[in-house]
Amino acid sequence: MHRPTPGAAHQAPPADIEVRLTEELASVVAGARRRALRDGDRQLDTAHLLHSLMESDPEVRAVLDDGAQLARVLGYLVQRSIGYGLRWQGSVEDSGAVPLMTQPGWSPSALTAMEYALGRAEARGGEPVGGCDVLAALAADPDCRAVEVLRHAGVDTTALADRLAQPGEPGLTGSVGGPILQA
Repeated sequence: MHRPTPGAAHQAPPADIEVRLTEELASVVAGARRRALRDGDRQLDTAHLLHSLMESDPEVRAVLDDGAQLARVLGYLVQRSIGYGLRWQGSVEDSGAVPLMTQPGWSPSALTAMEYALGRAEARGGEPVGGCDVLAALAADPDCRAVEVLRHAGVDTTALADRLAQPGEPGLTGSVGGPILQA
């Protein structure tokens, strides 16, 4: 069962999402892309994004409750790189978020997360997209690979999504533009 994910990503994406990213987030995406290639994956997925965020963004790391939880998340991400994610290799990640959203090199779930993160920044008046915007998007999609990793590491992803929600943001129950995941 899919819970609705907040965001404004129900419309068609731009021709190239990466032109809309800050320098810092573009670096995160580049790291995720390198990881995907190194892992032999055809597409950058949400676990690649999570891994790159955890490595490069101290604000994202600080969101986790304690050092032990951070260590468990990073441990699972490393395990994924060395074999844990083999069952995902060669498959396309699609949690059902927006089936028509595609862009070469991105899983549908990763693209949806980035669109949601961009929408959060726009809702704040055009502030730059931050790593916590992407983490909020990942945590809000209960069926993505990043959430699977977080859950294995003992993270309560529903509480994480709620904690990262912006004031006035509907959280996991819907969005201003309508749900992008179907129940």
